[in-house]
Amino acid sequence: MADGLNFSRRLRRTPFTASAEKAGVTGFSVVNHMLLPKSYGRSVEEDYWHLREHVQVWDVACQRQVQIQGPDAAWLVQWMTPRDISHAKVGECFYVPITDDTGGMVNDPVLLKLAEDRFWLSTADSDLLLFAKGLALGRGLEVTIDEPDVSPLAIQGPKAETLLADLFGAHIRDIGFFKFGWIDFSGTRQLIARSGYSLQGGFEIYLDGGHLGGDLWNAVWQAGQTFEIAPGCPNLIERIEAGLLSYGNEMTRENTPLEFGIAKFCSLDGSVDCLGREALLRAAETGISRQIRGVLFDGGPCPTCAEPWPVRVDARLVGQITSAVWSPRLKRNVGLSLIDRSFWDAGQAVTVHSVDGTTRDGEVSDLPFT
Repeated sequence: MADGLNFSRRLRRTPFTASAEKAGVTGFSVVNHMLLPKSYGRSVEEDYWHLREHVQVWDVACQRQVQIQGPDAAWLVQWMTPRDISHAKVGECFYVPITDDTGGMVNDPVLLKLAEDRFWLSTADSDLLLFAKGLALGRGLEVTIDEPDVSPLAIQGPKAETLLADLFGAHIRDIGFFKFGWIDFSGTRQLIARSGYSLQGGFEIYLDGGHLGGDLWNAVWQAGQTFEIAPGCPNLIERIEAGLLSYGNEMTRENTPLEFGIAKFCSLDGSVDCLGREALLRAAETGISRQIRGVLFDGGPCPTCAEPWPVRVDARLVGQITSAVWSPRLKRNVGLSLIDRSFWDAGQAVTVHSVDGTTRDGEVSDLPFT
């Protein structure tokens, strides 16, 4: 199989792509029709250890914003998610599963509440903009839905806070987890949130104005020189160890939020109405038949998991690995899989049948991996 992308206008560059190229990017993926850097010539393990110890700058502009604004904005957002957003305050970020009429996952964005009538949905890889527009048109709602020129730049790792406090001011330290504040940059006011696709700590700057992309990258890069900054990207080892899920890999519209340990974000007591509420209620009442778990398995470093691998107990198929990688910290392979109810207890012995034809012994694990 070819291991590259044929670039065209259809694959959108980001405001940071030129900076990533200058920094030595060696591979891309595509998310939301936009380029996502995936490697800079170092191994995934090298990036993993660097992320855990220092600080990295990530071009995650592919994390597009669906802006919903207007008198019916809050109603529409609530209609899209089973999470009760009535308690969300301006300045807060909420993780919100988005469901369809069957309770299936359409997306799992981070919601940013900018005003009582203005929200950003910072999206995973699906066409949430069109979904939201369709609902608004069908309901005749008084809202404006668009994709603003807003492009997140992530600064992740244990040194991220000190770097950004040095660059933008000590008030950065006062921003709470999943909260956002504001910074002044090049004569503009920019949103900064304590968030990111990592458990190592960090922030995301939601750059408003793509023309400032190179300047922002350079400012962060220069300020980071004393902190051993490196260009990076979401790290597969760290993601799986942390139990961070990837829409399109772990979950699709075939799955409900209840299968992914996020029932706490679903208000099914009648306090909110949303698409798929009845289906989710039925699923909660009858009990789910499978749920996301970790799988630890042996056999040396596993190959890339581009297609699901069977997980079996004896001859019975009890799950499928959807993401997997060798963990240099745990000295075993780690994977994510929906596991059938009768076999999802931690310690359950399983075999993993990887794409290279190897049968590997393993066991079910709770998440995150410890």
